[in-house]
Amino acid sequence: MDIISADMRTTNAKAKQLRRSGIIPCVIYGSGLKESLSIQIDQSTAQQLKRMKRNGSMVDIRVGGKTYHTLIKDLEYDNLLDEVVHISFLMLETGKKVNSVADIVLLNKDKVQGILEQIQMQIPHAAEPEYLLDTVAIDLDGRPAGTVILVEDIPEFMSDQIELRTDPGSIVLRINRKKRADARPMRVAE
Repeated sequence: MDIISADMRTTNAKAKQLRRSGIIPCVIYGSGLKESLSIQIDQSTAQQLKRMKRNGSMVDIRVGGKTYHTLIKDLEYDNLLDEVVHISFLMLETGKKVNSVADIVLLNKDKVQGILEQIQMQIPHAAEPEYLLDTVAIDLDGRPAGTVILVEDIPEFMSDQIELRTDPGSIVLRINRKKRADARPMRVAE
């Protein structure tokens, strides 16, 4: 899903009516636009976008022959109806920093010898479009109990091109030792 196609949306169409007919209302906004663009995509494209991307992911959108380089700022989802409700896209401009979040993906969780505690699921940061981070993977294979990983321990966030929006010394995850069962038998009161 490199480029998604969208159509311009008329403002007189009600969002609820659009959703009933399988169309999801969206908006593209940003300082590079004179005014926000009200657009629409079909539900199947929106669902595919939800499966493959997340808030903070970059997406190119083609509308009326023009392609917009954007960032998903807000993907609203209704869990009860199991459908996307609305998507807000921020138009990216070359050379201009933008705020985003990078999802933390943990690899080899099943190999952890201890109790894994993930404190942060996303790391807020700012960067120019070409340096934005979508996801950052941390491999847990071979990490012993007692391991603590801070934001500053993740090389991708220590780049000169990335401006952190959180404390570099904050904890991302830790691996605690397993609790030992008490070896003494319990006495039952008579």
